[in-house]
Amino acid sequence: MSFSSESLAVFEHAIADYHKIDDVDAPIVNPFKEKSIEFYLYLKSWIDTVQWHLEDIIRNPEIDPVEALAIKRRIDKSNQDRTDLVELIDSYFLEKFSSVCVADGATINTESPAWAVDRLSILALKIYHMSIEASRQDTAAEQQKRCQEKLAVLLEQKKDLSGAIDMLLDDMQAGRKYMKVYKQMKMYNDPSLNPVLYAQNGKK
Repeated sequence: MSFSSESLAVFEHAIADYHKIDDVDAPIVNPFKEKSIEFYLYLKSWIDTVQWHLEDIIRNPEIDPVEALAIKRRIDKSNQDRTDLVELIDSYFLEKFSSVCVADGATINTESPAWAVDRLSILALKIYHMSIEASRQDTAAEQQKRCQEKLAVLLEQKKDLSGAIDMLLDDMQAGRKYMKVYKQMKMYNDPSLNPVLYAQNGKK
């Protein structure tokens, strides 16, 4: 089985598990061996799924402003957790290909393998939810048709992205491509780099 197929199977497992309870506060029960790549993929999908629903909640026009702020901060933390996890998954690929002899003329990809896998995780969520919308019986036929058309595009995108990921990994295994990992330098989370935060600290 290709890596993209394995990843999608784990993502779909995590999404299905989340929706058994369908609660953003539900505890995660990761069924895979700790520190395995499947463990991290499941965790990645769970974080993405929870954040998907937090984004739904915060868009309620009648939401209490205090609750909205708490959710916004929770989303900010989730985004940082996602970034950290993607970088951890890239560490797995760096180790996996560490002994490959890079060919002369090898090129670097526009994104690392883990960031492509991140896109696949989000795509699996889009397909799950669009499938629900496309099969609803309480909406107008025109809306159902639009959702079915969107679902068809998402499924085509899944095929294309999966193929691109597997081709990238094949190229890296053969030394035709190589990877570099640039850590995300998010300044707004750093109290020493965010001017609003360090201005506040200077007042104390």
